[in-house]
Amino acid sequence: MEYFINCNSSTLAPYTTPLDELRAAHLYRRLGFSASVQTINNAVGQTAGSLVDNIIDQALTTPTIPAPVWADWTNADYPADDDLAGQLRRAQIDDITTAYGNALVDNELLDRLSFFWSNHFVTQLQTYNCPQFLFYYINCLQQNALGNFKIFTSEIGLTSAMLYYLDGVRNRGNNPNENYARELYELFTLGEGNNYTEDDIIETAKAISGYTERGEEGCTQVTFNPEDFNTENKTIFGQTGNWGYDDVMDILFAQRTDEIGWFICKKLYEFFVHPDSTNDDGGIAPQIIDGLAQTFISSGFEIAPVLRQLFKSQHFFDETAIGVIIKSPADLYFNFLKETGFSYDDGTITNMIDSCALIGQDFFEPPEVEGWQRDRQWINTNSMIGRWLTMEVFIDRFFQNDPEEFRTLAMNAVGAANSNTSNPEIVVTALVNKFTPKGLLTDADFEKAMDAFKIDDVPEEYYSTDYIPGGNGWWVLSSSMEVPTQVYVLLRHLSREPEFQLK
Repeated sequence: MEYFINCNSSTLAPYTTPLDELRAAHLYRRLGFSASVQTINNAVGQTAGSLVDNIIDQALTTPTIPAPVWADWTNADYPADDDLAGQLRRAQIDDITTAYGNALVDNELLDRLSFFWSNHFVTQLQTYNCPQFLFYYINCLQQNALGNFKIFTSEIGLTSAMLYYLDGVRNRGNNPNENYARELYELFTLGEGNNYTEDDIIETAKAISGYTERGEEGCTQVTFNPEDFNTENKTIFGQTGNWGYDDVMDILFAQRTDEIGWFICKKLYEFFVHPDSTNDDGGIAPQIIDGLAQTFISSGFEIAPVLRQLFKSQHFFDETAIGVIIKSPADLYFNFLKETGFSYDDGTITNMIDSCALIGQDFFEPPEVEGWQRDRQWINTNSMIGRWLTMEVFIDRFFQNDPEEFRTLAMNAVGAANSNTSNPEIVVTALVNKFTPKGLLTDADFEKAMDAFKIDDVPEEYYSTDYIPGGNGWWVLSSSMEVPTQVYVLLRHLSREPEFQLK
């Protein structure tokens, strides 16, 4: 697949033209896991300013996943038999992962962002393998996804998931462990080698020591043990004192403001706008990131104002920003689920999460602390075949469950005015536009899609305008018995097209 060069020359000035269908769909593909025909139709004609504000305001008030009954269990709450206890823990992990998958589908921007942050503040479930730790890690992601980044950084670092993953539980004052201090600067706030030293890392490790109290072994939340805290003076970014964890956050965000602003806004830009944050001529993208960073810093590191500015901008809605990001596995399945409106249950969500793992995106198990690298890394020979085959499995299952939903999808896509159309081109055009950001690349590609839709069971003359409506053999979208199968075959065909892999 050709890699897109960032040629976007638009600015952060507000995009004031009422949204057309292309840009409304673009907004929902990027701010959530896409949307239904009805949601996009309702967005057409609205201004980006009002729609984006509504989406962000809704995300700020969206409730997080409720605490399960086992959220604060300890070893004493599990069966004494180790095998039975292990089975129960695995079932709880499956339950909370499925609940999170439902949140990704339902919560639009909130959990689009919480999922993004899970690939920034990375942990690996296999390190701690504890349902309680996973729940509170997810809760921290959801609570802070659009909040204050300084508070977020502070709170995520004290989750038991992170303390286990980056060895905070082994960071004792007389024998400091540098893992978390290093990643705090290198991956979480500043970027590799960006204005910090090895001495800063060593001194920071001492300052954040002491979060080592694990109680009974198992899933007891980690707490602070003052006996394991280093009480010496430490010098961090030129500031000397008997610093502790909160002091580290204060010093970091006061002394490295510009570095944090640029690093985080660059990551947001590459995730939401274009995977390449430099232009082919070195042009506008760095200026865009500068503008976002200024907003970020001036707001005291609030995330929501940055998103409001970016998602309302001419730069975000520029033609060259549409359809230039390769779908992640989660995008692939969850976008399809939202765009079709097909019926699903927890089993569907679980199967989609399992399929994500098969093609490279194992939830809460990024391959390394740097996280999934995204975009071009999602596509290789093996994963491409996996994407095709798993999508076909889901399309087959939806069809077996209720073929008429495929007719409903097509009728929604063409709109009420065309629900009784006898022109297959209208239907294919609407569905192609629904499932690809900018349609298919060539006329020949579109003709192949038309051929797929015109299955052998429907003779070509059935589409002819020479037939009398209602007469024998007349093909009509709303009533012809072949329509569900035709839509099914078309979706299978489109799911293998390169354009289907883009958002």
